[in-house]
Amino acid sequence: MKILILCTGNSCRSQMAEGILRAINSELEIFSAGTKPEAVVNPHAITVMKEIGIDISSQQPAHINQFIGNSFDYVITVCDHARESCPVFIGEIKNKLHIGFQDPATARGSEAEILPVYRKIRDEINEAFTKFYHKNHIYGTGKKTS
Repeated sequence: MKILILCTGNSCRSQMAEGILRAINSELEIFSAGTKPEAVVNPHAITVMKEIGIDISSQQPAHINQFIGNSFDYVITVCDHARESCPVFIGEIKNKLHIGFQDPATARGSEAEILPVYRKIRDEINEAFTKFYHKNHIYGTGKKTS
């Protein structure tokens, strides 16, 4: 099963979703990319993911263009901008989905004020992608199971 998760900056939401799906099932081929990727994964995203035992510190933002020719079972956008500007893929895309979340990177204030925003979005992503995984019977085989 091959899944691409898209966001604008590919530094928070898509990185968290990638980490969560990898934690649910390490057999899945999970990638994330952005339409305008940042240079590094957001440190607050790394922090809140470590709190639930998922290390995304070695993940790197990627540009969507490097995946245009690939085939995927699912391409999932996690922000409205990525959904609106999602390019046409040359490879086969079996399913396109949008599972949108607020951008935690817009949070302002002290660390004590910002981290709860990231935790809230992390928990929403965790719940939505766990539900997605089970609803679609994605077990790493490349096929839906009955």
